[in-house]
Amino acid sequence: MAGEKTEKATPKKRAEAREKGQVARSSDLQGAIVLMVGIVALGYAGPGLVERMGDVMRHAITQMSSPDVVSIHGIGQLMTSAGTAAVLAVAPIALACVIAGVAVSVGMVGLKPSGKAIKPDFKRINPKSGAKNLFGPNAIVETAKSLAKVGVVAVIVAVALLPRLPEFGGMVGLSPTDFGTILSADMGSLIKRAAFAYLFIGIADFAWQKKRTEKSMKMDKQEVTDEAKNANLPPEVRSMIRRRQMEASRKRMMSAIPTADVVVTNPTHFSVALRYDTTRGDAPEVVAKGKGIVALRIREIAAEHGVPVVPDPPLARGLYASVELGQLIPEEFFGAVAAVLAFVYRTAARRAAA
Repeated sequence: MAGEKTEKATPKKRAEAREKGQVARSSDLQGAIVLMVGIVALGYAGPGLVERMGDVMRHAITQMSSPDVVSIHGIGQLMTSAGTAAVLAVAPIALACVIAGVAVSVGMVGLKPSGKAIKPDFKRINPKSGAKNLFGPNAIVETAKSLAKVGVVAVIVAVALLPRLPEFGGMVGLSPTDFGTILSADMGSLIKRAAFAYLFIGIADFAWQKKRTEKSMKMDKQEVTDEAKNANLPPEVRSMIRRRQMEASRKRMMSAIPTADVVVTNPTHFSVALRYDTTRGDAPEVVAKGKGIVALRIREIAAEHGVPVVPDPPLARGLYASVELGQLIPEEFFGAVAAVLAFVYRTAARRAAA
């Protein structure tokens, strides 16, 4: 079938996708590895942490018996000392988790940062796209993942604790120290099992994200052929072809402005020309758009051919960011565009009557 995307992405397509931040990543895998590293770090640094915090508490209790400490200045010094000790005690564990998180992120997406991935994109806040994300296949997968995580943790807790309930009943007479030792050992075993289960879910999620990303980057045969042709051309020729293509596209766009029904402006930054043809579609079509100098030229051509120019900054910005040339406007703009067109038609009718 013509246009069917069946070919794997070429290196150039992968590089372009990476520039846009379109790479496979899994927050579940990253979270699982950080959790496991945190558990290991806590196992090594835990005894020292407990000892340090015990020293802090003993020092605080000793100091509180002194009259000099029972003042705003003395309590402030005591709190500062306790806070510093707590930070130093937790620092090795936190540092290990941070290093693990960064290492996993680099392992998934690489070291090359992309500025385009963090640039604001109005399409990401498009209500229609948001609804697709909320109710589309990806939302189903995310819901299944969340249920799987909850289910796995519930099963692990049940398997670990239910057989030991009779033993817990026999611990009534134990001292707090002995009971705490047994409870901490059981909780440690439980957390380790949950961490391994979370790691398995993270690996499965990363495999799914990788498959999903690969599918989104697939190309049709014509795209692969065109890319191969362009790759064999010298850079100067490719640059000239792109420049001519842009010039031709701009000329076609400018020639379509006289056929527009209205031009919506920012009014100094953006201009979007709309044409409403009831025989071709149920919504107006964007026939021209631009910003800066191009926006000014659109307004000039519209004025030369008597096309109404209506200032509406929010609508102009939204249309420019969300709708490509030749596309019909999406549903979220119907109300605003209908109001603009109604104003234009009423104005034209009054002028004709006069």
